[in-house]
Amino acid sequence: MNKALHSAASKAEKVDWRKKMSDNVAYGLLVYTGLQIFVTMHEIQGTSASILPLFVLVVLVAAIIPMFRQFERRWEHLTDEQAHSMAYKAAFRRDQIKVWALAAILPILITGLYRALSMLF
Repeated sequence: MNKALHSAASKAEKVDWRKKMSDNVAYGLLVYTGLQIFVTMHEIQGTSASILPLFVLVVLVAAIIPMFRQFERRWEHLTDEQAHSMAYKAAFRRDQIKVWALAAILPILITGLYRALSMLF
């Protein structure tokens, strides 16, 4: 039993919230970009034969980067001791959920907004 507690404690010491958040932000941006390409761009390209959809994709990806970067910045300023503290687990989970919710939901919302606007005009 003592060995199990030691193993759990050593795993907790290995956690680096800074790196974990950086990884989540990077993967979240990849998912966001992939969804933009396959969901939003599919919708926009169906109505346009110009280079405009590619320009829109670049703008949509460039616009989200600062928002995702804010999540990463919050965690960069932790000291080494704080970065390995399990006291930050709940805060990390909250930010992690926000990152993944934005990555998954924003492309769908943008596509829905585009559809709604194109129906009006």
